[in-house]
Amino acid sequence: MFELPRHQTNARCACGGVELEAIGAPIVSAVCYCEDCQEGSRLIEALPNARPVRDADGGTAYVVYRKDRVKCSKGAQYLRGNKIKEKSATNRVVATCCNSAMFLNFDDEKHWVDIYRARFQGDVPPLQMRICTKFKSEIGDVPNDVPSYPNFPLRFLAKLLAARIAMALHR
Repeated sequence: MFELPRHQTNARCACGGVELEAIGAPIVSAVCYCEDCQEGSRLIEALPNARPVRDADGGTAYVVYRKDRVKCSKGAQYLRGNKIKEKSATNRVVATCCNSAMFLNFDDEKHWVDIYRARFQGDVPPLQMRICTKFKSEIGDVPNDVPSYPNFPLRFLAKLLAARIAMALHR
């Protein structure tokens, strides 16, 4: 059977020392306003010479991929995980060469990786939704360019579940 080539998207740190490759379509592209994303973004932005992580309205934009479709192709030695709380499963990974926020990964069984949208080069997957807007800070208004949800919407959770099933079926 003939297999079509799978689209590859690259994400790079600000100085180019770290590069990620993401294969295939993302699970979802979203902006999150939860308290942890806001706090994690503030902590990264406070690092020396760090670029902004949050959008002008205070949200943090991600493109979510299956964990098995993302790899570091350059500069893995510069990647360092940061946790808001010591026992948190969430790691906000930064490229230490230029303190660029790169992605979120997890110590537990989560099957996805959230790559910071600002790290993508070229064609960036289109934004699909804004989530956890009930936690939004007072910075600006939530844009109405895509659907917004106060929590994690069923649509978002369904996309994560569908990706998990596809992984189990090796698709």
